This record gives sequence, structure tokens and C-alpha cells, in this order.
Amino acid sequence: MEVIRSQKRTVSNDVVSTPTLPLYLTAPHMEVRLEEFELFAIDRLRVLKGVSDGLARARNPNEMDDLVETLWKEHMRLSNVSEMINKDIISHFVLRLVYCRSDELKKWFLSMETALFRHRFRLKKIEEQRAIVGEFGLPYKAVIGAELESLKERLGLVARSHGQISSDGTCNMLYFDPMFTLSHLAVKLVPFLMEKFLSFLSFAVENIYYKVPFEEVPDLVASRRVLLQKGFAFVAGTQLVSLVVTQFRSHLSKALILTNRKWTTTIREREKDRLTPIVEALSTSYLGPDYSQSNEYADISLKDIDQVSKSSFPLCMRHLFEKLREDHHLKHGGRMQLGLFLKGVGLKLDDALAFWREEFTKKVGSERFDKEYAYAIRHNYGKEGKRTDYTPYACSKIITSAPGAGDHHGCPYRHFSEDNLKAALSRMGLSSRGMEDVMDKVRNRHYQLACTLTFEAVYGTSCDTGINHPNQYFEESQKILKSKTPAAPV
Repeated sequence: MEVIRSQKRTVSNDVVSTPTLPLYLTAPHMEVRLEEFELFAIDRLRVLKGVSDGLARARNPNEMDDLVETLWKEHMRLSNVSEMINKDIISHFVLRLVYCRSDELKKWFLSMETALFRHRFRLKKIEEQRAIVGEFGLPYKAVIGAELESLKERLGLVARSHGQISSDGTCNMLYFDPMFTLSHLAVKLVPFLMEKFLSFLSFAVENIYYKVPFEEVPDLVASRRVLLQKGFAFVAGTQLVSLVVTQFRSHLSKALILTNRKWTTTIREREKDRLTPIVEALSTSYLGPDYSQSNEYADISLKDIDQVSKSSFPLCMRHLFEKLREDHHLKHGGRMQLGLFLKGVGLKLDDALAFWREEFTKKVGSERFDKEYAYAIRHNYGKEGKRTDYTPYACSKIITSAPGAGDHHGCPYRHFSEDNLKAALSRMGLSSRGMEDVMDKVRNRHYQLACTLTFEAVYGTSCDTGINHPNQYFEESQKILKSKTPAAPV
């Protein structure tokens, strides 16, 4: 896959011959425009982050199927099928580069891509699923002859114990146990259900079982949905998803290791002026609204900053604000995180200078403040240096920061001890039940969802989009509080 500068490209020349659910076994030999390299990756990242949120909220498999279908249509669907397949493949391999660079990044990408693949596979028709299995070349043989005959009764028991022959008479499992005779059905089922069963019968007797080492289908073993014998699991054709997903995850895990080697030994240095900055930025990219400018819900002044900090600041900013008031100082990381947040919630430059001056001059003189700190504040507002208008930090950047001794920036849900976090949540007014729900997400490393649950507990309302940015937390809080405030009389 070669990345080139923007130029017209003929789709028909670049189409990758592949099914609509690629296995990403090898990188394609094709040219990719530089803007596609980044934009396609961002679209796929939106899908993966949506999948992550769905999993963190413990959605059931059918709900996840619906979510994946919606996310894919919204972010990855193109009218031209060939272009859509190319976008799928390009975006996957770009994100491999992005997420191969550390164990933590690899773990997240591996989990999310595997989940995405699982639910995309589940959404395919049985014929498409079998075609994908054939392309994977799974090294498993179907159980036939005497071995299948000897296992039929036990396989049937497993099928029935998990409702694979359902209450309405339909056979959900592609398997027919001869012990389950038609005469028995005639007694047990009302006549109109017989017609349904017979329609499935011809298909049911043709079911295929695969003999697989049990460790390759841990989800099926854990839920007792397969027959186990002598270290093997007997997996029905309708359970192919577990086999395919295991193979997909194994291949991707190995591929990420190889990609990391290529990245560190050649690609990073060779592409340092072109692709490397894009790759390094994508893993912490914020994909939501721009909070660099204030709006009707983000317009605070010095006179109300203390009150608003208690009512609408997320925990990360509330902690920084309190430490600044307490110590009259913050290190660089804390000043950047809090300062840009305050800029985003509408604190004007003059007010920002007055705010920081009031605190810092309690420890350092005015002359030192003007010399060492005032320039940086003006710089953040785009008034010094390159005149860059800096944007507030998103959750993804804050979570991945690494506060050291004496630092107070970062994400409390990730960087606080459990006791300190519980104490902070208690000060925000969370109940024992609400706090335990938050801590459960923290223990499972779902830090943004923990912040979302905090928001929901504090304001007594749901936040379906999830919290992805401190300024989003502030803005949503202000919307709720202002909606409860009676309008002033005219």
C-alpha cells in the first residue's frame, strides 16, 4: 500500500478483489491518496469507538449487531461497492500502524476490531459466512460417518438444552436427532406447528459439525454450547462465528507484532515528515464537536467561576481548579489542561490573565508572573508566537497523559487511587450505588463511561452519546441547569 499526494485515481484500476467482509490477511498493492489515508482511518475510528461504547454498556449480541450495522452505514458506507471495500481495507491497515505502537494501543485495537468483525460476520447470510470460512482455509474437518453417528444423541441433547430446537417448533440448530421422532412431535406439538417443523427438516439433517481443539472456542465452551470429548469441541455449522473470530483474532494479534517491527525499524523514520505525524496523532484524535470557541452554554466570567466550577466542571477540571485555589500553583501540564478548558467554556483572555495572576502572585511576584506565565496564557489564546488558536484537550488526550510527582493533570478515573476517587465522587454527591457503578467501569478500564455515569448520577439524566470531552460535560451540564432555571420576567 503506497501513499501518494492528492491526484485523480481511477477506481476500476484500484479495486481490490475481496468479499464484502475482508479478512485483512495481506496489505493490498494499491496507491492511496494522502487525504484518504487520514480520513478513512478517522471514519473507521468512529466505528471502533462506537463499538467500544456499546460493549462498555453491556449491550447484548443482537443490540450490538444493530449498533454495528448503524455505525457502518453512518461512517463507512459508500454508494460504490468497490470504493467501500477499498475504504474498509485501507482504513484497517492504517489503524494497524496507529495502534501497533504500544501494548495498550494494541490491546484496544485487537479487541475492538475483533468485536467489529464478529458482528459484521453475524450480519451476513449463511452463504456469505461459508464463503468467508472457505477463504480463511480453516484446518478443521467435518465429522462424518461412524464418528458422527456415535455422537448424534449427545449432540442432540446439547442442542435441545440450549433451545436450539425452539418452543415454536422451528429448528434453530442445523441438526436433526432421529431420537426426536415425528410421532413424538405429533404428540407434543399442535398440528399447525408440524408444518413449520417439516419445512426445517430437510435442512436440519444436513448439518455439519467440526471437530476443533476446545481451546479455540472458549466462548462456546464457557457457555456449554458444544459437546466436549477427549480435548475436542464439536462445533455446529451454525456456530461458525466462534471459529472464524478466533482465527481472525489470532491472525491480527500476530500481524500487529509484525507491523510494530516494521514501524519501529523503517516506517517511522522514513516517513517522519509525512505519515508519522498523522499516525502518532490518530490514536488520541478527538472526533467530536469543536470546543475551541465559546457558545451560548459556554460563556463564564471571573465573578461566577467558583460557583460554576462546583456545578458544571467535570471531575478532572474540578480537581485542577481546587488544587489551584489550594496551592496557588499548577505545573505546566495542569496549566495547559485547565487553561484551555477555561478558554473553551468562554473565559476571555483578559479574565484568564486576571484569574491566573490572582492565584500565582500569592506565591510569585507580579514581575515573575508576567515574565514566566503570562506569555504562555496569551499563546494559548493565539495572541503570541505562531498565533495558533489552541483547542481544549479531549478525554482521549487527557487519559493517555502521564502525570508525575506533584502533577494534578490527567484523568482522575485512570490516575487516582481507588480511595481518592471514591472520596472525590462522594464530594460530588454520588450515592453508594452510583459510586459502585462508576468504580465497576473504572476497574474494567472504561474511564470515559465512568465519567458518563458520574454525569448521569449528578444530573439525574441519561447521556446516550457518552462523555468524550471535558467541555462537552460542561456544555451538557449547563443545558440541564439552565433548562431548570425559571426565565426572568420581561
